[in-house]
Amino acid sequence: MTKITDPFAASPQLMKQWMAASLAAEKSLETSLVELVKIRASILNGCANCINMHTADARAKGETEQRIYLLAAWPEAPVYTPRERAAMAWTDALTRLSQGHTQGEAKQALDAHFTPEEQMNLTVMINIINGWNRIAVGFDLWLEQPATKAA
Repeated sequence: MTKITDPFAASPQLMKQWMAASLAAEKSLETSLVELVKIRASILNGCANCINMHTADARAKGETEQRIYLLAAWPEAPVYTPRERAAMAWTDALTRLSQGHTQGEAKQALDAHFTPEEQMNLTVMINIINGWNRIAVGFDLWLEQPATKAA
């Protein structure tokens, strides 16, 4: 058996569609929120590749070191907006489904800060980053980013 080191080479058509869905979900919400959600889900999933990639992307898009570092303990950190906190709670609830269904309280915060369309867009985005985490962890992928090389 040949090890998969490039999902796009292994399954070009499916990965092209996966990437298109990923990009569409990202474009539907504000950039800073998207990056925070990607990092948070990747932390919960233990995906070093995605943490590396998305922290570099977040920095390049103007996110602060403080807010990136505090994602590991976001509930206790006062540096996030109520909308960001609602997104983080929803990310945690959906990413940790196997630890119990805790989305009730998170859904209330989501309702207060996101339109129904934004809720669906965020939910799809969370599912996509969880999927990317599983691809990267499952196949032991590591993609060094130009931004991380420069750092």
